Amino acid sequence: MLRAGEKLVLATANQGKKKEIQALLAGSGVELVSLLEYPQLNLPEETGTTFIDNAKIKARSVVDATGHWALSDDSGLVVDALGGAPGVHSARYAGPQAGDAENNLKLLKALAEVPDNLRGAAFICVVVLASPRGDEFVFEGTCRGRIGRQLIGSEGFGYDPLFMVEPDYRFSMAQLSPVEKSAISHRGLALRKLRQWLN
Repeated sequence: MLRAGEKLVLATANQGKKKEIQALLAGSGVELVSLLEYPQLNLPEETGTTFIDNAKIKARSVVDATGHWALSDDSGLVVDALGGAPGVHSARYAGPQAGDAENNLKLLKALAEVPDNLRGAAFICVVVLASPRGDEFVFEGTCRGRIGRQLIGSEGFGYDPLFMVEPDYRFSMAQLSPVEKSAISHRGLALRKLRQWLN
């Protein structure tokens, strides 16, 4: 069992994710550190076919390299009209070196002829907590919405400016404050399940 005061290494260099996770686990008593404290550690390629596969690959590599508990997540956007794409390829949808702008532009082009009522999508997050003893605990969260037709909002990262939130689709994820976002987001839901488990 992960105890208060123990070090938990976050398997990401993404500062947006780190900020969200720190906020959601604040007060848990766990010492959360990021890969910035392990500059020599390179995460393995995400070769899994599911979010769970990729999260486990990252968590286990961090445990093996540091000897500490590790927390990893794999998350992405699943679009109904695209048969679940970009899915596990969300971060590199427009290519290995693509950034948020390129990924969002490719998504808009792919859905250009799709009517609003068929632009349903979901953000999915799988969080894996792995121990040095080989234990793995999985927590999942899903947030449903719809892909908009233009970028709206300046908060968040990734596909947030295109993801219009249920139930009325009046706001994009990027228009929500960090507190509002964490209350409904896929990562927020998964991490709250983890927080409950820690408690």
